[in-house]
Amino acid sequence: MTRRQVNTALLLTALAASCPIQAQPTVPYSITDFDWIDQTRDRSVPARLYWPVVASPDRPVPLVVFSHGIGGSRQGYSYLGKHWSSNGIASLHVQHVGSDSALWRGNPFGVVGRLQAAAQEKEAIARAADVHFALDQLLTDESNRFGAAVNPQRLIMAGHSYGANTTLLSIGAQVVRNGQTIDCLDSRFSAAVIISAPPFYGESNLAAILSKVSVPTIHVTATDDVIEIPGYRSGLEDRLAIFDALVHAPKMLAVFHGGSHSMFTDRSFTGGFSLNAKVKVATAELAVAFFDAVFEGDNAAFVRWENDWYPILAQAQMISGPQLS
Repeated sequence: MTRRQVNTALLLTALAASCPIQAQPTVPYSITDFDWIDQTRDRSVPARLYWPVVASPDRPVPLVVFSHGIGGSRQGYSYLGKHWSSNGIASLHVQHVGSDSALWRGNPFGVVGRLQAAAQEKEAIARAADVHFALDQLLTDESNRFGAAVNPQRLIMAGHSYGANTTLLSIGAQVVRNGQTIDCLDSRFSAAVIISAPPFYGESNLAAILSKVSVPTIHVTATDDVIEIPGYRSGLEDRLAIFDALVHAPKMLAVFHGGSHSMFTDRSFTGGFSLNAKVKVATAELAVAFFDAVFEGDNAAFVRWENDWYPILAQAQMISGPQLS
């Protein structure tokens, strides 16, 4: 080795000693994708699981099953999955193949028609079946890697937009067609997160539709939360009507100032860049406060959340009952 090589080696050694390599922070969750197929319906049910590293059979965790809005996918709403799993709450994001991101592909002049077709009742029922199937798969997987570490008493249904409609159907909303009651209830869910719920189009008696819902719910929306699909327009008043019609269980409501319908997705700029980022954090934190109230009896978490985020809130309220008292 030449003198120059020796000097270089000594210099590198000195630099390494003075500038130690910093350890990378440990991510408190893992991500696993599933490509399930429901053989009974010949339907693909992709899903993504955000899994807390702290979960184990000795320390079972709550599980959220999340349903995306129209045109979404299992990759969406990642800010919720990451935040919840970082706080010890698993989050399974189900993709609905009849109303997912494939709607945006193909002839652009046919987008509206594809969106309208995806909003039909048949697909709404299929989405609820997707949720039921995905939950079955996770809880009964052959290795029992995940199912054994999920607390079956703390299963939460959640969704945004069309996914909020899927959520309502999954927790007991019913409609009557041709004298037959459409019932998609999955009684395993003990709470629900409802973000930007659209109305039940063509129905006027919300109280009857929602009369069987008996689990605590939290409702999240914004003053400029508007869905603009021809034939399927809805706004804040429709979200509030859903909240008001639920009378048989405790519930919470949070309405943000301004914003937009799609700011609750992973999109970064819609609704205002600054507000968008704040609302995402606030929504993720609010759900955790809701879970504390439902499962731990800690209503103070909601009060603390309201105090932290009051500058961007138009309305917030909690209507308590046995689970939230």
